[in-house]
Order: sequence, then structure tokens, then C-alpha cells
Amino acid sequence: MEEELKNIEQPVETQNLASPDQPVQEVQPIQEVQEVQPVQESQPVQPPKQDTRKRYPWYFVKRFDRYIIKKFLGTFFFAILLLFAIVVVFDINEKLDAVLTAPLAATVFQYFMNFLPFVLSQFSPLFTFIAVIFFTSRLADRSEIIAMLSNGISFYRLTVPYLFSAAVIAIGTYLLAAYIIPPANVQRIAYTNKWVNNKEVIYGDNIQLQVKPGVMAYMARYDKTTRSGFRFSLEEFEGTTLISRLTAETIRYDSVGLWTVRNYTIREFKGMKETMTKGSAMDTLLNIDPRDFLISKNDEQTMTSPELKEYINKQKARGVANIKNFEIEYERRIAMTAASFILTIIGLSLSSRKVRGGIGLNIGLGLLLSFSYILFMTVTSTFSVSGYTSPRVAMWIPNFVYIIIAAVLYYRASR
Repeated sequence: MEEELKNIEQPVETQNLASPDQPVQEVQPIQEVQEVQPVQESQPVQPPKQDTRKRYPWYFVKRFDRYIIKKFLGTFFFAILLLFAIVVVFDINEKLDAVLTAPLAATVFQYFMNFLPFVLSQFSPLFTFIAVIFFTSRLADRSEIIAMLSNGISFYRLTVPYLFSAAVIAIGTYLLAAYIIPPANVQRIAYTNKWVNNKEVIYGDNIQLQVKPGVMAYMARYDKTTRSGFRFSLEEFEGTTLISRLTAETIRYDSVGLWTVRNYTIREFKGMKETMTKGSAMDTLLNIDPRDFLISKNDEQTMTSPELKEYINKQKARGVANIKNFEIEYERRIAMTAASFILTIIGLSLSSRKVRGGIGLNIGLGLLLSFSYILFMTVTSTFSVSGYTSPRVAMWIPNFVYIIIAAVLYYRASR
């Protein structure tokens, strides 16, 4: 027991951890602490570069404008090509005898090359409406219109490319109808008169018209094939007093305004005195032309708009009554220009929303409205022929009605 206590009281000797055979490793000196590099100050954040690109106003053409215009005009011309094919097939079937009889070159170049632009002018509103209904319904069905409106484009702004496309079509249609198609119609009508059904008026009876104020002309009969008139008289008045009278057995048309009278007698009155002159032939200038009194069906389609206006004013001054078709044609060309805008707005309003039934319902409704517009314009033109309204009012009645329809539909679609 005592020995154990002695062992406890003895101090514990420090033991060398290293083995006695191995040399003790020298303690390495502490390396100097490297100086801490000062943290570089962060460079100031550069403000974003100012966008110097030119920003155009909202009404300038943008990407989605080009997209809609391309779709609109592309669908319009594609619809024209399809309908041209249908029209040609039906027209050949209707005029099969003439097509088989007439020379092929005349049928192709004289008739069909001039007939297709005429169809385009007549049915341009129908083509425009079908194009708007078709491609807008597809945009709505693919939710593209929803995406445009969700990106901040208002419905009114969406209308801009539609109106631009309608303006392109309207201007092109008016130029065709007013200046390009009338000369082409001369060839087309000449073909139909020769090979299909001759509707040309080649003679007239009891023709009376005013050459100029105070001068009246009369022919008992005029034959266009011989360019000759019979029992001709020309009377000149001063107020209500007859001052001269020319009578001739025949009169022949030579050129514009130049006539030759044969076996004529001229009687001049001065108070109670009368002077008589006779002759066998005499050339005279008269401000009349055979087409002033020989009016054939569709003659109004062969005149440009300036020619129509001049012809209407001249015939009114002469007291000619049968010029309603010329006035209707002149007003129709202007009214059809507005139709492109009206039917475009109606088509956009009807087809801009996605419907469960797909695009078939929109296309069917579009065809119904477009055909009803053309039918309505045809019906109102008879009001003018019957004398109930003026030609201008008759041609604009459908536009006024459809403007109201377009305004109501557009208001509902924009809400």
C-alpha cells in the first residue's frame, strides 16, 4: 500500500513522443503572413446605352402590320384566282357554241383577257369580304389575335392594316373600272356582238336632239351600217322665232362632227321676208355623233369616267332622256370604292373572335352578307331607272345601310 502511494506521488516524466532512434525535427519558423491585397473597388455600373433608334409613331407600318397586310392581300388575290377558274368554266359552258365557232385567238385574247378584269371590277367587294373573313377567322382560330391584343395592341390599332389593305384594293379597283377596263370592254362587247348575241343598235327612228342652244336637229331614220340618215332637218330659233330651216333628203356621217347633206334646201326668215337656197351636196359641221342617239346596251361600260361625265353633261344639255344607265354606271364606280372599306370593317368585326364552330360559320355568314350587298345594289339601281331616286342616291343607299351595320358590329367587337 505504501509503495503504491509513493508511485502516485512521484511526478510523471515527460515522455518524448519521438522514438529515441529518430532525430527530432526542427520546428519550422512561421512564414510571414502575406499582406492582404486591398479589395479593388467595384467599378461604377454603367448606365444602359440610350436607344438611339428612330421610334416611329403608332400609325407607321410595323411588323404585325406587314403580317396582316401580307395575309389580307395574299388571300384576296388567291380568292380571285380560284373564282376566275370557276367563272371561266361556267362562261365557256354558257357560250359553248360561240367558243367552238370563233377563232381560238379571238376567244382567248379578245374575250377572256378582257372579260376577267371586268369580273374583278364587278365582284371586288365580294372578293374583299371573303378574304377578310377567311384569313381573320384563321388568325382568331389560332389565337393570334388574342396574342396581339394581350401585348397591348388595341382593337382600333389592329384595324389600321386592314384599312390600309382595303385602300389599296379600293384604289386599284377604281383605276381599273374608270380607266383600264372600259377600253377592254370595247373588244369584249365586239366579240359578243359578233359571235354570241348581237345587241348593238344599228338604226334609229324619229331622232330629235338639240345640237346647241336654239338649234334642233331631226332625222326620220338613221342606219349605222351605211352611216346615212333620211329626211333630215335642222332648225334654228331666236327665242321662239324660227329664223332658218335646212332640210335634206339624206345626210351622211363622215367623221367626228362632219356631215354631208344631199339634195338640201335652206330657208331663211327675216321678218316677212324669206330666202331659199338649194343644192345637191354640202359639207357641214354638226356637234352630234351617231352614238349620241344610237345607244346600245352596255355602251356605258365602254367609256372611261371622264368620258362618261362629259357624255352625261352633253346629253343633258341636249335634252336626251335615256341616259340613266350612264349616270348609274358613273355613280356605281365611285360607290364601289367605299364598299371595300365598309365590307372590310364588317368582316373584321365578325371574324375577330374565336368561335366554337370554327371558321365555317364566319365564311358562310360572310358570303351571305357580301351577296346581299351586291343584290341590294342591283335592286336600288332600278329605283333610279324608274325615276324614284337620283342615280347617286340609288347607288349610295346600300352603302348607308351597311355603314350602320358595320358601325354596330365594330362597336360590339371592340368591347
